[in-house]
Amino acid sequence: MPAISISHFFILSPRGDSIINQNFRHDTPTNSPEVFFRKAKFWKGDAPPIFLNDGLTFINLKRNGLWFVCVTNKNVSPPFAVELLNRLCSVIKDYCGVLNEEAIRKNFILIIELLGEIIDFGYVQGSSTELLKTYVFSDPMMVETPSKLGFKMPADNKTISSSAVQKPISIQERKNNKNEIFVDIIEELNVTFQANGQIANMEIDGRIQMKSYLSGDPDLVVGLNQDLAIGKAGNLYGSVVMDDCNFHECVNLSEFEYDRVLQFNPPDGEFVVMNYRITKEIVPPFRIQPFMEDAGPGRVDLIIKIRCELPDSNYAGNVVVKCPMPKSILGCTCDLGGGVTGQQTDYSQNTKLLTWTIKRFEGGSEQFLRAHMSLPTHALESPERTRKEMGPITMNFEVPMFNASGLNIRFLKITERSKSYNPHRWVRYVTRSSSYVCRL
Repeated sequence: MPAISISHFFILSPRGDSIINQNFRHDTPTNSPEVFFRKAKFWKGDAPPIFLNDGLTFINLKRNGLWFVCVTNKNVSPPFAVELLNRLCSVIKDYCGVLNEEAIRKNFILIIELLGEIIDFGYVQGSSTELLKTYVFSDPMMVETPSKLGFKMPADNKTISSSAVQKPISIQERKNNKNEIFVDIIEELNVTFQANGQIANMEIDGRIQMKSYLSGDPDLVVGLNQDLAIGKAGNLYGSVVMDDCNFHECVNLSEFEYDRVLQFNPPDGEFVVMNYRITKEIVPPFRIQPFMEDAGPGRVDLIIKIRCELPDSNYAGNVVVKCPMPKSILGCTCDLGGGVTGQQTDYSQNTKLLTWTIKRFEGGSEQFLRAHMSLPTHALESPERTRKEMGPITMNFEVPMFNASGLNIRFLKITERSKSYNPHRWVRYVTRSSSYVCRL
């Protein structure tokens, strides 16, 4: 198989500015960034990850509002090109700490040096963070990153801000003797509800993600739930039943089958120890129930009731509920439940989209919204058609320190025998929505 070459790589800001622009082979037009941005900006819907234009292949990935784009005039392997962009994003994040516009602009020289080592005349040489440390010596410039949930958690001696993991992997960090290991169990939910509130289908895409700042390169031993079951057979029993899973190449699975223990030497940078998928139905974090009521001549009310099934000690941050309204709607006003704080609604007449924002949704609580819709006479004469034009209701949220599947880290051992070696272990659970939908 011939080697795969990339002619051009660039990073664009949300405004279309070229932050990084590297033309490796000089066999593509110099205005490729402008061409790409014009095509992507005016695409109907989201631009596809790969598209052709005037004999050039544009492979793109959007992260944190930034466009990461490869351009080639060769017949490249699509999975290879997309994985290359993923690896470039990971390496830049490892070396800069965070992946945003400010970090990339401040670390321009460092990123150019990284690209020079990863890609030589368009041919990929290697994208391992650990190996690149041998050749890249520029010190990164750290930037502040805002909290994703929009508010600060109270700190004590047992907790640490999630932004603590946003530190560059560098030689200087090793000299600071800050021995820390960060473990994130992240689960993304794909749930579809029927109009009566019953679950139509459910799937959990999860991963155990790590970032190591340990000196001496010690081995790690991670214990998961002992009654963890893996397989698609219907007679499997356990606190967590996975359909399938896969592991990072560094993981030793010799004790996994019987004791559910993972052994490995963590590579530098952020990496995924384990990916898993679960389709077994569990109690969802939220239940959505929509209702329609006749509110008088020319008026129909849509009531959206959401029940938070989380324990009282948990909460969801920055909950956003969206619902497309009928095309024929004349106007819409909203009422919220009594005693409600930290909530707001917005209706756009241009896009016919109703947006309901809840800053903090406490576990065990219930919220509802009543949308008063004004409809023309012909829409009221065909209520079924009007109902089909509405929805579906979509919901975005993030729940810190909660695991929907029940997968837990029983223990995290670091095999370093020195008595002076006192590492800090930080374990965080995050559950967030990927596709959380309720049909109307």
